[in-house]
Amino acid sequence: MHTKTIRYYNENAKEFVSNTVGANMEYNQKRFCERLPKGALMLDFGCGSGRDTKYFMSQGYQVEALDGSEELCRMASDFTGIEVKHRYFHELDEEDRYDGIWACSSILHLSVNELKEVFPKMAKALRHQGIVYASFKYGHFEGERNGRYFTDLNEERLHRLVDDTGVFIVEETWITSDVRPGRDEEIWLNMILKRREGYVLGGE
Repeated sequence: MHTKTIRYYNENAKEFVSNTVGANMEYNQKRFCERLPKGALMLDFGCGSGRDTKYFMSQGYQVEALDGSEELCRMASDFTGIEVKHRYFHELDEEDRYDGIWACSSILHLSVNELKEVFPKMAKALRHQGIVYASFKYGHFEGERNGRYFTDLNEERLHRLVDDTGVFIVEETWITSDVRPGRDEEIWLNMILKRREGYVLGGE
């Protein structure tokens, strides 16, 4: 992930948390949870404030969480009561561990080339039938915006990325508006990805 993006979150952690921790994500959270077994183990992959980790824990799920920003890790650990690990996306090295990976507004800070490297790591970390939820700002922009690096996706770009990496199938996509106050004109592409049958762990 880009150093400037990490620096942005470290320097603006308090403001970011205050703007996001109360956002109601229940619609997307429930669509993710309904595909998981009871008590499933999930990874909050770039957990930010810890909002979603805390929700999933309240619903009886086992949750591990990580973030690339040391400040956000500290604040999310305080908020959730669990240790949020300071790790970057490309450092994910678990194998056959998680029933689900939740990547809400997080891996959108990776370039397309970085996503092509991280997708196989995510697939490797999933158990058989494991799924990923991810969300990206809707569009085709890639580059720096508001002090951070973003990759936007639409359906065409998503399917091209999934085809290029070969480790997931797109189970479903849906469009939502931003739930933060005053941001409802911003459009998001939400997705459920499933580990491809026959994907060989460690393979591409």
